[in-house]
Amino acid sequence: MDISSIVESEKQFFRTGVTRGTDFRIDMLKRLRKAVIENDGLISAALRADLNKQPFETYMCETGLLLEEIDYHIKHLKKWSRTRRVRSGVGQLPGKSYVCPEPYGVVLIMAPWNYPVQLCLMPLVGAVSSGNCAVVKPSAYAPESSRVIAKIIESAFPTGYVTAVEGGRDANKALLEEPFDYIFFTGSVAVGKTVMEAAAKRLTPVTLELGGKSPVIVDETADLALAARRIAFGKVLNAGQTCVAPDYLMIEKSVETPFIEEYKKALADFFPGGDMSSMVHIINDRHFERLCNILDNSGTVTVGGTRDAETRFIEPAVLTDVPVDSPVMEQEIFGPILPILPYDKLDDCIDFIRSRPKPLALYIFSENRMNQEKVLGSCSFGGGCINDTVIHLASSYMSFGGVGASGMGCYHGKQSFDTLTHYRSVLKQGKIDVKLRYFPYSSFKEKLCRWLLK
Repeated sequence: MDISSIVESEKQFFRTGVTRGTDFRIDMLKRLRKAVIENDGLISAALRADLNKQPFETYMCETGLLLEEIDYHIKHLKKWSRTRRVRSGVGQLPGKSYVCPEPYGVVLIMAPWNYPVQLCLMPLVGAVSSGNCAVVKPSAYAPESSRVIAKIIESAFPTGYVTAVEGGRDANKALLEEPFDYIFFTGSVAVGKTVMEAAAKRLTPVTLELGGKSPVIVDETADLALAARRIAFGKVLNAGQTCVAPDYLMIEKSVETPFIEEYKKALADFFPGGDMSSMVHIINDRHFERLCNILDNSGTVTVGGTRDAETRFIEPAVLTDVPVDSPVMEQEIFGPILPILPYDKLDDCIDFIRSRPKPLALYIFSENRMNQEKVLGSCSFGGGCINDTVIHLASSYMSFGGVGASGMGCYHGKQSFDTLTHYRSVLKQGKIDVKLRYFPYSSFKEKLCRWLLK
């Protein structure tokens, strides 16, 4: 089937009304869960082939999070799906007012390559939970993962309900020309603009999960050993190819040198004997060459930085003496490179962050509560952590999403259901007819209206 036929088939499936039933949705989520578990070995093998991702990292960051999200939706979606009675305003009396959740229809989910399984199927959980049909587009940059995703979807769902479309840019372009009812995109800012432009032509609502340069702040009160370990974790996880990875470090000048020493110790603990064979590799040659250019033209490589073009491996690196107009500060790094910018005053640090596009994440390491509150109260960002990195997104109890250039809309847990649900307001009016609203209008009616609606 061509893409137009796939979309039309799903629209026909949605019109049957079967997806509106909560029992159907729960059954579909259970079938997805079963298919993911049955293909756990294939998922691990695919991510090993695409990214050199180890089984533990695959389960921690992809499969395990996905299964937890599915279970959370199965547990709560009946409650979320109920029609809810709300108060009626004086102008609606004696009517009864309701808010009724309803699905949008057919949702397009476009996924990236860096967490190819989780970032493809996690939004799908929300789409299924809220009663939509879906077309899923995995990333062609992770071909083995794309094939496994297509296999999981084919085995879990009825034909015409959820469909995986594989392919590259031509497939993406063709999909964006179709009349979807909602588009959920995860990827770069540049492609996000293309998606939004295409959606605007049909006034299609979108969620854009993008990225940006997420700062981490370390002040003079921070536990440096702990900060170094947790920042290093955020940088080496998935080889830094994470949308919420610490992108650059702003550190109080007096603790820069001891922090770097603690960072070295953390890396030595992570990789005993310097064996980094378990680290994820850079996804392709183009991104590898881009990161090499950053290393070569962005200050002094103080830690690490060795590279292997054949395997696309880059050793975790620290850059110092970094000019603010260097390549490492002009683009999202998406690699295991940490530029360090020392600061004298926290206010200068805050001013620098606020002068740049709003980041997807922000992290502060400090034992000073006033400093913590000052940063949180001054800087706008999608989400973040105090004294940790990255793990704020691994929860079904908190929403995840960007702000400004780092994205729009959010998901995870109930927010996934809310994002992919239209909350329809319905008034059921009674037979008593209040004639105040009808013509002819008079000064008495105006006075009464002003008294009622003051």
